Amino acid sequence: MLEKRFAPAHIGTMERPIDVTLPHNLGKDAARERLANNIHKLSDHIPGGAADVTSSWSGDTLNLTVKAMGAAVEAAITVEERLVRCHIMLPGMLALFARPIEAMLKAKGPELLEDHSRKR
Repeated sequence: MLEKRFAPAHIGTMERPIDVTLPHNLGKDAARERLANNIHKLSDHIPGGAADVTSSWSGDTLNLTVKAMGAAVEAAITVEERLVRCHIMLPGMLALFARPIEAMLKAKGPELLEDHSRKR
C-alpha cells in the first residue's frame, strides 16, 4: 500500500510580520484624520486591481483587512503623536515577498499622511 505524505500543517499557515514606522510632524489627531481620508487609496497599490479593503478604528489603531488574489492580509496601523506604526501579517506564500512589500510600504506609506484636501 502506498503511504500518502503530507507537508506539516504549519507549512500552509506560515505567516511573516512586517513592521514599518513612519515619522510625521502632524500630531496624532491630524495624522489620524489624514489616514482616515486617504485609506481608500490603498487598493490602488494592490496588484491585480480587485482588492477588497475593510477598515475599522479601535482607539488610535486602524485595523485593516485587505483581500486580493485569494489571500487576506491583516494589518494594524497605530497613530502616535510623531509616529505611525504599521504592523502587517503576511500569510503563506505572500511571506516570500516580505522585503519588497516592506520597501514599498516605506516608500509609499507617507502618501497616506499627505493632505489632499487642497488643490495645488
